[in-house]
Amino acid sequence: MSEQRGAVTWVPADDAWDSSVMAEFAEHVEADDGLRLRSYDDVLDWSLRQPGEFWNELAQWQRINWIDKPTASLESASMPGATWFPGGTLNYAERALAHGAALGDQIAIIGRSQSRERDEVTWTELIDRVGRCRVGLRRLGIRRGDRVVAFAPNISETLVAFLATASLGATWSSCAPEFGVRAVTDRWAQIEPTVLIAVDGYMYGDRAIDRSDHVEEIVAALPTLEHVVRIPYLDASGTDGWTPLLAEHAPLEFEPVPFDHALYVLFSSGTTGLPKPIVHGHGGITLEHVKAWSLHYDLRPGDRVMWFTTTGWMMWNFLVSGLLTGSTIVLFDGDPAAPDLLELWRVAADEKVDVCGVSAPFVMACRKERICPGDELDLSRVRHLGSTGAPLPVEGFEWVPEAVGAHIQVGSMSGGTDVCTAFVGTAPMLPIRAGEIGARMLGCDVQAFRPDGSPCAPGETGELVIAAPMPSMPVGLWGDVSGERYRGTYFETFPGVWHHGDWITFFDDGACEITGRSDATLNRGGVRLGTSDFYVVVDSMPEIVDSVVVHLEDTSGEAGPGELILLVACAEGVALDAELVGRIKVALRTELSPRHVPDVIDGVPMIPRTLSGKKLEVPIKRMLLGLSAEQAASKDSLANPVALDHVAAWIQARRAGGAR
Repeated sequence: MSEQRGAVTWVPADDAWDSSVMAEFAEHVEADDGLRLRSYDDVLDWSLRQPGEFWNELAQWQRINWIDKPTASLESASMPGATWFPGGTLNYAERALAHGAALGDQIAIIGRSQSRERDEVTWTELIDRVGRCRVGLRRLGIRRGDRVVAFAPNISETLVAFLATASLGATWSSCAPEFGVRAVTDRWAQIEPTVLIAVDGYMYGDRAIDRSDHVEEIVAALPTLEHVVRIPYLDASGTDGWTPLLAEHAPLEFEPVPFDHALYVLFSSGTTGLPKPIVHGHGGITLEHVKAWSLHYDLRPGDRVMWFTTTGWMMWNFLVSGLLTGSTIVLFDGDPAAPDLLELWRVAADEKVDVCGVSAPFVMACRKERICPGDELDLSRVRHLGSTGAPLPVEGFEWVPEAVGAHIQVGSMSGGTDVCTAFVGTAPMLPIRAGEIGARMLGCDVQAFRPDGSPCAPGETGELVIAAPMPSMPVGLWGDVSGERYRGTYFETFPGVWHHGDWITFFDDGACEITGRSDATLNRGGVRLGTSDFYVVVDSMPEIVDSVVVHLEDTSGEAGPGELILLVACAEGVALDAELVGRIKVALRTELSPRHVPDVIDGVPMIPRTLSGKKLEVPIKRMLLGLSAEQAASKDSLANPVALDHVAAWIQARRAGGAR
């Protein structure tokens, strides 16, 4: 945690509360229940004190179509095993398309791709395509409970196939075409899909990436597949199974399913062992996402939202749910840095985006390149810049008002695939401090715990836990009939309390700071820092492109400081010489602590990251402790698999006495 809180970088307008969607919701609750809710804290406190009432009122206000009415809102609050809206049936796809009748010829989807021309899909066209795809999937034999998977990018066809799958009560899963064969089959072999929808390849910047061979290998490795629907994406003249799939028109219908019925299976990053198959239900995702988009991001019908993501990251599922509010969603497929780092900003400007989401590393890369999107583009409509994937450093918060626009609220958020949403985030009436996340999300009882399970005081760093159930907590893990694996994953550390594995610090005003994974902590002589603190210092140096830090604890029984190892990837033409090593040490000594000066600083060509951009801190630590690269991480789950080879070679040289 930072010793001093960051400066306030954004202040809401005086009428931010009165003009917000949250105020409309509060008025609904006041009329219904007689409560007086006049601020974010009021709504938050009520949502935590009376979670059943909060989620029930949200469902009523959003006109969730219960095909069968539930007998209660929260029947059991035990964790795990909370029972939400028992007896109720609904369908996510029905709610996602509910605004279509009113919005008709307005645009529902805008597709921007480096593989083909821009396209627009109206609400009427979207409903028609989903209905056609539904009929097509029925012809292939898909029924309630079957699994449909997609090896496809962030394009309208993928979204249509997902909604059609959901409308049938079948279960969806997707992987981006950037995934390697092993990463895909490790995931989907666990859920035994019946139908695969796949592209032949894609463009990434100016590079054509052929995935035809990958598709054939995936098909060969999944014996339960009965049909493959091919989308000719890289080669427009290639085999086309998509057009015939949508050949037959039929009125769109929706299968009523229970609240916890499996909507989709998301997978953990899978850097070690098999990825966890996390099952999310129709009801939990519908309620959580409509809450997040409407109340936290202030989305209304006609607004436009874009979030850079692939279909292999939970943020794609989150982005699609922008439809729940009647908003237009912008799908970007390609390299966000091609032809340069202004590309995403160009799309946001061209498409007049209201809410734009990126990753923290992207913001920091833009800052490092000293680009000024606000000087070159009209970004006046962007009111909120979302950041996730990693903690956003103070410098990132400061860069946005300077280089993009002082009117933009920068909203860092943190959650995970496990809940397909954020635990902590922001809202339009909350001020922003550099380096901090504004508040607990509504209905999310997130706390900081000490190792003994007692709550931390304000300003004290502890383990991020969830002390009460949320509707979007996983239904379970696929195939885990007894629930043993589910309980062991989330509820073993603190019985009856969700343990997430992040370090978090709350302040008196409810804002918080995430400082990295608790299993990757740098604890030197009792001085504990999160890895994000470390990267703020190192990665801001112009000579350093990327870095990863690992702490090997003392195992001698002497309780010594252990060994702190820093690997850096230098900018082109930069040598990691004694002078640069010295400057790195000085910077860490003065900006962090003398105890966190690395014992080893060395260079590698690149730092391995997952496909969602996370650094491989824990797998590298395991490699240093003796595991092979193959045992420590699945290369097919990495954005840059060769980077793991570089680290493995460095470790081998270290053991042979060749690394400093």
